[in-house]
Amino acid sequence: MLLPNINHPKQLKNLTVDQLNDLAGEIRRFLIEKLSVTGGHLAPNLGVVELTLALHYCFDSPQDKLIFDVGHQAYVHKILTGRMDKFDTLRKKNGLCGFVKRSESEHDVWEAGHSSTSLSAAMGMAMARDLKGEDNRVIALIGDGALTGGMAFEALNHIGHEKKKLMVVLNDNEMSIAPNVGAMHNYLSKIRSDRTYLRAKDEVEMLLKKIPAIGGKLAKTAEKMKDSLKFAMVPGRLFEELGFTYLGPVDGHDVGKLIDTFNQADNVEGPVLVHVVTTKGKGYSPAESDSHKWHGITPYKIESGKVLKAVGNPMYTEIFGQTLVELGEQDERIVAVTPAMPGGSGLIPFGKTFPERMIDVGIAEQHAATLCAALAMEGMKPVFAVYSTFMQRAYDQIVHDICRHNANVMFAIDRAGFVGADGETHQGVYDIAFMRHIPNIVLMMPKDENELRHMMKTALDYDDGPIAYRYPRIHGRGVELDKELVPIPIGLWETVRAGEGYAILAVGPMVQLAEEAAELLKREGLSVQVVNARFLKPLDETMLKELAAGGTSMLVLEEASQAGSLGSAVLEFFAEQELFDTVVSLMGIEDRFIEHGSIPEQREEVGLTLEQVCNRIRSFKTSRASTLGKRSLMS
Repeated sequence: MLLPNINHPKQLKNLTVDQLNDLAGEIRRFLIEKLSVTGGHLAPNLGVVELTLALHYCFDSPQDKLIFDVGHQAYVHKILTGRMDKFDTLRKKNGLCGFVKRSESEHDVWEAGHSSTSLSAAMGMAMARDLKGEDNRVIALIGDGALTGGMAFEALNHIGHEKKKLMVVLNDNEMSIAPNVGAMHNYLSKIRSDRTYLRAKDEVEMLLKKIPAIGGKLAKTAEKMKDSLKFAMVPGRLFEELGFTYLGPVDGHDVGKLIDTFNQADNVEGPVLVHVVTTKGKGYSPAESDSHKWHGITPYKIESGKVLKAVGNPMYTEIFGQTLVELGEQDERIVAVTPAMPGGSGLIPFGKTFPERMIDVGIAEQHAATLCAALAMEGMKPVFAVYSTFMQRAYDQIVHDICRHNANVMFAIDRAGFVGADGETHQGVYDIAFMRHIPNIVLMMPKDENELRHMMKTALDYDDGPIAYRYPRIHGRGVELDKELVPIPIGLWETVRAGEGYAILAVGPMVQLAEEAAELLKREGLSVQVVNARFLKPLDETMLKELAAGGTSMLVLEEASQAGSLGSAVLEFFAEQELFDTVVSLMGIEDRFIEHGSIPEQREEVGLTLEQVCNRIRSFKTSRASTLGKRSLMS
């Protein structure tokens, strides 16, 4: 056994290629065993075992900067850099992060939960290196899926222009999370299948070597001949034209060839792109046969590959997908648009039912948003199905292309609120704050899965501009689903529990927490009204005025950034109305990033618990009693 003795990548340099292959097998067995218990990104990591070994064998981390795009494929890197003994804590609170994390190790030089950033980071590090007069290597590992992101092309353009010495390793496994789409994918597919150039290049090199002496004009002629052949037949011509030296395709599971290629690439002055072809899920047949399903997986049985799913009600995402099919049958104008997340966003059923109305644009959220605007302007009903965290990337397009044009785009914002094990890079807690202030948009969030269905109907029937419904990454409450869907009047809140003197204005899953708190406080003699504040914009101004007029003390309860979300909107409203005596308290997520763990643990960390909600209402009673006492003394 080699793996138990590896705690630093420099130890790989003492191993032979055969030993590295043996080590690759041990790492795969380790990952399959550990992730069967914790879950995690299995298929991406099984696909980069040899590739990661070869990179660490050829280069000297952390002096040489090894940058992982997204970072969900860095488990092997974590194993080789001394974190193998922490894999039982993977993606758990205070445990090993599922992505690269700078605070975990000096070998983690760049962290990201979103794709297509590695090339920009590599360029920045290469420029800093040169400005400081250092000579370390900079290597960016990016997948072919991430290469569909516009930011990656911006970086390729700049790198090629500046001619800085750095290496881009293109991990080509034909996948991001879902199968890749677009012209770049087709181009890379052509490269993978083109063996003519590889044979021709070898023949030219052999021919040149046989010439006894190449000097002067003969040398220039030979180089021109080689270059002419190269540009006539080279499959990586696009990258060459961008200013890169292109090497590949290389078998990403052949350690020896990878090492030879990386050494060759290291001798190149200027930017070089090494095209590596890998198999996602390599070495574990269930993951190889369905790498989409096994991209990010819950615990499973190793022998059968059977996924151990938690028993519970359908997820909100599933309800969204089913309902969209229903609505699609009623209205042929509905078009679903997703940035490379058809499975995660619940759109597979819609895509199977209406393939011509299912649009996957790849990892290109900005393009998706503007595309939706244009579809809407031409009379279609686009549904932009996107995770809250990924929608952040399309902010400019939401402002200028959708909202400014008042385009009738429907936003289906998945993963709203805490997301659990994916952690701080994926928390969906900022979208209210960055969308609420944009003119023309309507924002909604349901208290349960049945209300989500009615909100989807509301959005479909709404013709006055952009409208969004956001929903969490949790199981539904198990309520009965209405067969007939009816629109909800825009801006109308719902009182789900009557009360007097105190009110909790709750959003989404927090409505259930508010109901539980009201029931508990009832035993203490406190009558608490619970309001389903389902419209985040516009507010139910009539209800707010009535609550203020009745002297009701209000608690705004939301699983979102406290700065800029519903609580801020309520305070702004009362300030505008000059109702300065109204008592309003806020409970949301404080001004910091919340790391990985379970959703209940994350809620507890920020105080969104039954106990804390009850304590806040009790504080109203104490404050009110104190105020009344002071008034009595004064009289």
